[in-house]
Amino acid sequence: MEDRVELGPLERRVLAVLWERGRASTVRHVHASFPQLAYTTLMTTLDRLYRKGVLHRCRLGRAFGYEPRCTRDELLGQMMSGQVIDLLGACRDSSALLSTLVQAVGHADVELLDELEALVHAERLRLQGPAR
Repeated sequence: MEDRVELGPLERRVLAVLWERGRASTVRHVHASFPQLAYTTLMTTLDRLYRKGVLHRCRLGRAFGYEPRCTRDELLGQMMSGQVIDLLGACRDSSALLSTLVQAVGHADVELLDELEALVHAERLRLQGPAR
């Protein structure tokens, strides 16, 4: 998968269908969830997701089958990472951005603050390398 993945609304909806199906699916399978769209539109969308590295493609009879290369959470994490890197690069005062993130996490779920703290600690240990 590419380092930076950007997905359009239709691509996100198609991925949601594939995650829900839980197995390799042809354009025809996916089309059942999008009867208002042209078959060729979905074929193009699946091919673009494949070329972006988001989907795995295999032969299913005479058609291609597509399935996600990662879980929804893994993809969202990768997309979020790219956005945070961009924001940190654009922000003059990264502490303001980080404090906003911490506040947002706290508003969403106070227990997540403990998880965030543990993740920060684990990342510090990883960056320090093996203990000598």
